[in-house]
Amino acid sequence: MWGEASKLPGRAGCYFCLRLKQNEYIELEKEIWIQLKALGLTSGSSLYLEGVYLTKQKGFKRYNLAAKWKKKYRRCAPDEGWFIFTNLESLDIVIQAYQKKFGIEEMFRDLKTGGYNLEGTSLSDQRLKAIILLITLAYTSATFGGKTIKHMGIQKYVGRVQEVSRTVKRHSSFYIGLYGQTWVYFQDGCEDAVAQLMQLTRDKWSDFQRGLRARTLLLSALQLSL
Repeated sequence: MWGEASKLPGRAGCYFCLRLKQNEYIELEKEIWIQLKALGLTSGSSLYLEGVYLTKQKGFKRYNLAAKWKKKYRRCAPDEGWFIFTNLESLDIVIQAYQKKFGIEEMFRDLKTGGYNLEGTSLSDQRLKAIILLITLAYTSATFGGKTIKHMGIQKYVGRVQEVSRTVKRHSSFYIGLYGQTWVYFQDGCEDAVAQLMQLTRDKWSDFQRGLRARTLLLSALQLSL
């Protein structure tokens, strides 16, 4: 379950978006129950039902059901659609609200083991506030840097596509920006060794030159984000 307090025109209170499994039942009409997977939702389609009961168990009032299955994009499509039980009042508002969850979860991952490992600091009180402030600045800089790198079309040097069938870049702007810094500054400590190795593999010299060009572009992108 995921919910958040939201402010809508003319309304105030707490709103929720509860993601349901396809085997859940809803009551479409009195004593007529149907599983969500039987509603006929297909790729690229959506629906919105008002005032439905959830499950055959007591305890739920009548709320709304929003469902959406994203259409195929670049030969990729989700395996199933979203079924969301909610008290929000339109399909578009529900989808926009639920999508915020993914940005929030991604940010939590970035602040934990996927990035700055905030939990591992074991700090509290003023020291915790200080490091959160520093992380906020660093996170913003890395994200802006990643966006610039993506815009320049050189993110493949930082986050390579690993799955053969995947065509959409799998890394966030934060990841690209953070590891772009590592990629750029790592060579400062081993530039001489790399140059010597390249003398032994002259057939890779053109690739090496492209890498140096990408490093220069990455550096300029990161400087713009500061």
